[in-house]
Amino acid sequence: MNQYQKLVDNLTKLNLHNMAASIADYRQQVNDNQISFSEALLKLTDKEITYQQQESLKRRIKRARFPIIKRLNDFNYQFQPSINPQQIAEFATMSFLDNQENIIFIGSPGVGKTHLSIGLGIEACRQDVRTLFINCHELILRLKAAQEKQHLERVMRRYERYDLLIIDELGYLPISTEEAKLLFQLINGRYERKSTIITTNVPLSSWGAVLHSTATAEAILDRLVYHSHVIKIKGKSYRLASVNS
Repeated sequence: MNQYQKLVDNLTKLNLHNMAASIADYRQQVNDNQISFSEALLKLTDKEITYQQQESLKRRIKRARFPIIKRLNDFNYQFQPSINPQQIAEFATMSFLDNQENIIFIGSPGVGKTHLSIGLGIEACRQDVRTLFINCHELILRLKAAQEKQHLERVMRRYERYDLLIIDELGYLPISTEEAKLLFQLINGRYERKSTIITTNVPLSSWGAVLHSTATAEAILDRLVYHSHVIKIKGKSYRLASVNS
């Protein structure tokens, strides 16, 4: 193995795969006196950094468990004029995380609540924010299973550690009184510590009926709405519009 082959092998062992794959081109440019050695090394390391950042972002997005990739740039604000684009752009800076603020998207099915929440989640991943997206029904099932196996506290701590927790579709399926209490424990554990985004088709005034407990609903809302941005989306369904068209 000559020195060049050994260099490529070393780069691979160091997990510098992009540099290993690109070094031949830059080696030739250096040999042809097109660029200096230091310039070649700078370009190689720049490419490697960009590659590793992209791979890291892919891993964060995968761990966040988004059901589909939706980006804020693809949202049609003209179709939903009740939404303020400047406000969403401000959310995308993630400044609300600094103040442990929450966001609640309220609206009928198909108006874009999930799209916006995923878009903000993707942006959070870009900014290296530990994020998790989970359907409300799935979340409750996981908490109930943990409770039955007597490791609820450990599972609660795991959900409480996410810098941004996105709970989708609260209220689409019935929630029992006991399930509502589990949801309260989680919200209470994140209160004034971490930020939560919730999407729901249920007005805040009707949460008591959905949770089968006015007291629990009030306790949850007390912790969610405080330091919270409530976005009411009034508009037509994207899905129905696409079907009709």
